[in-house]
Amino acid sequence: MLTLRQTRLAWILVIPTLLVVAFVAGYPLAQVFYYSFFKADIAFVDQPKFIGLQNYIYLITQDSDFRGALWNTLRFTFVSVFLETVLGLAIALIINSNFAGRGIVRTAILIPWAIPTVVSAQMWKWMLNDIYGVINVIGVNLHLFSQKIAFLANPHTVLWAMVAVDVWKTTPFMALLLLAGLQLIPADIYEAADIDGANRWQQFWTLTLPLLTPALVVALIFRTLDALRVFDVIFVMVGVNTATRSLAIYNRQTLIDFQDLGYGSTISVAILVLIFIFVLVYMRLVGGPSREN
Repeated sequence: MLTLRQTRLAWILVIPTLLVVAFVAGYPLAQVFYYSFFKADIAFVDQPKFIGLQNYIYLITQDSDFRGALWNTLRFTFVSVFLETVLGLAIALIINSNFAGRGIVRTAILIPWAIPTVVSAQMWKWMLNDIYGVINVIGVNLHLFSQKIAFLANPHTVLWAMVAVDVWKTTPFMALLLLAGLQLIPADIYEAADIDGANRWQQFWTLTLPLLTPALVVALIFRTLDALRVFDVIFVMVGVNTATRSLAIYNRQTLIDFQDLGYGSTISVAILVLIFIFVLVYMRLVGGPSREN
């Protein structure tokens, strides 16, 4: 049990951090909530007009652009996070085993993640170009494509091109987190499983996956919340495109292009609520069993 003196010391050490967080994050967040109830233009921010819940009512009932951006964001999130998790787990299992050159491989797989997102997005934009892009050149020369494909101009392929770039960029991050979780699993349980006659597939499902669950959940939370806020990779590659416009891009368009501070704040609140819902779902799925035990 903590003594009163230890508790007081803990609060003394924590309070400065809490004050900084309240100033850096709390005040802007309060401003966002405040302006979401007003009709306010950035050019005339000192003359807001209170309209109550009208922004929220319009957002929920009439704004088809918001629903389209929400659908794009959810599709991007679910597909990219699923692929990154599966590929990241496979890579983590491979590089966790003993083989020659393992250190070099571990370093090499981190290169895509280490490249700044803006740089990697611009690089893939050039590679996917339908005229001089290397993807089309290789595809046509190997007869994989009958003709060059405008990946970033076709509404049926552009979103999946964004997903592919995000998977290439972020899978190493998932692999790194899952590798850390794998290295925390004691090796002697696998030796006992070998003695009991369990094959590798049985060991994976009965030992590795259950023991890796905490690290897997942390990785899923990080990637899901990051994917829900996706902006840079899509904006750099295609700009404001209805077929790929995410919630963050739609929010930026409303705030900067349309200079609508009130409605832009409402969209920001909606994004915050969406992220909060995902966090609650993850915490419920993971926290429930632990409390019961």
